[in-house]
Amino acid sequence: MGFGNIIGGSDALQYVLFRVQKVAPTDATVLILGETGAGKGMVAYAIHEMSARKNKPMITINCAALPANLIESELFGRERGAFTGAHARQVGRFEVADGGTIFLDEIGELPLELQAKLLRVLQDGEFERLGSPRTVKVDVRVIASTSRDLKAEMRGGRFREDLYYRLNVFPVSLPPLRMRVSDIPGLAQHFIDKYAQKFGRRFETISKDTMKVLQAYHWPGNVRELEHVIERAVITSQELVFRLVDQLEHESVEVEEGTLQGFEAMAREHILQVLKNTSWKIEGEGGAAAILGLKPSTLRFRIKKLGIQRP
Repeated sequence: MGFGNIIGGSDALQYVLFRVQKVAPTDATVLILGETGAGKGMVAYAIHEMSARKNKPMITINCAALPANLIESELFGRERGAFTGAHARQVGRFEVADGGTIFLDEIGELPLELQAKLLRVLQDGEFERLGSPRTVKVDVRVIASTSRDLKAEMRGGRFREDLYYRLNVFPVSLPPLRMRVSDIPGLAQHFIDKYAQKFGRRFETISKDTMKVLQAYHWPGNVRELEHVIERAVITSQELVFRLVDQLEHESVEVEEGTLQGFEAMAREHILQVLKNTSWKIEGEGGAAAILGLKPSTLRFRIKKLGIQRP
């Protein structure tokens, strides 16, 4: 379904994938919200792969990685002599992505002076290269992501309000890893297998103590940090039982009650929508349990726990 690289069965993640599945076939602009390292790029890629544009290019721009004076020419291109050092004509990323998708990663880092030009592309699909009066028209789907609070950026005058509402057509909030603790064993095993193969190591199992540590840690760097921790441990581990050699900066997972209730509400909405789509069929082919990737008994437990009642 385009989710081949996304690992996890937690309700919080399943709700995200449910929303992605709904918006992917459309051409709607998507704004992916989430902390650094939570996997926003993978969600963007899944949206592209499940869209009608999947055979066209998906171009990624990291707005935080490019110097402010180069972002405009990278996005929109330039003519020879447009500025000092521009010795050749350059096609911008929007032109390269024509017919496909452009992913603007960390859009909150985009300089204020460029936001108006981006707004024009989103509204009219047109722009001018630096140093050229000729208007270029493109057909590009825009997916943006940010780890910043764009509403706070708007209040501080650092992000245009009109651009925010143009990007926020279909928001997708990606939960941090500490909110999907049940996904950690699967992710850990995936990264162990990946790096064991890369470095020629072999592990028969993960120690229970190690798994407890992994699930208790707060993961400020999210899935990216987990991957790096596993990679280091694979390099240094010498036994058949996988263990962490370096100590994590231990901090128990403390989930705020309001945030937890918010994810429970999302899970409830997700399950309820699937039940409605299947006419409340739980078991068997095409049933809600199969669609959700759950055992029928597990789904019934969650229905009862979340207080879902058939009308």
